[in-house]
Amino acid sequence: MKKFLIALLTLMPLLASAQDNTWERIEVEEQPKDNPDAKYLEPNAVPEVDGQVMWQTTLYAEGKTADEIYDILLKQLTKMVSEPNQIGPSTVVVQDREKHNLGAIFHEWLVFKNVMFSLDRTQMTFQIHVTTTDGKADVIINHISYDYDVERKPLHYTAEEWITDKYAVNKKHTKLYPVSAKFRRKTIDRKDFIFNKFNTLINQ
Repeated sequence: MKKFLIALLTLMPLLASAQDNTWERIEVEEQPKDNPDAKYLEPNAVPEVDGQVMWQTTLYAEGKTADEIYDILLKQLTKMVSEPNQIGPSTVVVQDREKHNLGAIFHEWLVFKNVMFSLDRTQMTFQIHVTTTDGKADVIINHISYDYDVERKPLHYTAEEWITDKYAVNKKHTKLYPVSAKFRRKTIDRKDFIFNKFNTLINQ
C-alpha cells in the first residue's frame, strides 16, 4: 500500500501536466475562426454611385479587338437571358456594334435555399451594360431590385434600401443584419460570377 501511494504521488505532477496540456489544446481548437461573412462586410462590398448601387469593372483581354470582345460578350449575354433561372422577359436590349455598346435586362430567380420541402428564393431584376474597346471591356451592373415571397405576401425592395451598408450591416461593421443578409450575400456572389465569367471568356 505504501509503495502504491508513493507511486501515485510520483505520477500526480505528470497527470496534472497532461491535463494542463489537454486544456491548452482544447482552447486552441476552440479559437474563433475567420468570419465567413468577411467578404460581404467589406466597406465597398456594395458600392454606391450618386446614391445608386452600381458595380463597375474593367476586364482586360490583351490582343483582342473591340469587335472580338463585343462578339464574345454578346454571345454570352444572349445565352444568359435564356438560362433556366430566368423568369422573363429577360432580353438583350442594346446591340450597337458601331459604338461597341451592349445592354441587357435580367429578371431571374436568386435562390437562397433549396432543400426538400423548402425553397427560399427571390425574383431579382438588374441590368448589365458593356462597352468594349481594343483590349478591354467596361462592365456595369446596376438597377437592382427584388420581389420576395411573391406567392404569398409580395415584398418589393430596391438594392439601395436593402443591401447597402446602411441597411444590411451593423454600425461596428462586424455582422450582417439577419433579414437582408441573404440578399446581400447572394447578390454579391451573382455579381462576382458574372464578372469572372466574362473575364474568362474574353481571355480564352
